[in-house]
Amino acid sequence: MDSATWTTIKRLVEWLDAHNTHSPELTRLLRVLKIQEEAGEVAEAIHGAMGSNPRKGASHTWTDVEKELCDVILTSMVSLATINPDAQKLFEYHLNRVAERSLDAAGPTA
Repeated sequence: MDSATWTTIKRLVEWLDAHNTHSPELTRLLRVLKIQEEAGEVAEAIHGAMGSNPRKGASHTWTDVEKELCDVILTSMVSLATINPDAQKLFEYHLNRVAERSLDAAGPTA
């Protein structure tokens, strides 16, 4: 992700912090727990898109699922930036490590 994305995340964290009344420890905990809440909304949207709840029917679309997935990513980025002020560098390092491992596991290409 580019630095503009992380600049936006930093601004969101600053905005949230400005409206926050909790201790730093509780703030970190609540922001990480928010990821689970958003993941639950993904699950709800999938059920709705597939019409798996007979009482509700097709209550969501796959566009709703996409939106909820974006909320999970955004919430995760805000949580990471709350815990670590160098979140961009940490994330990029982790992403590169995962990518390298997956490429190593794939073996040589022909």
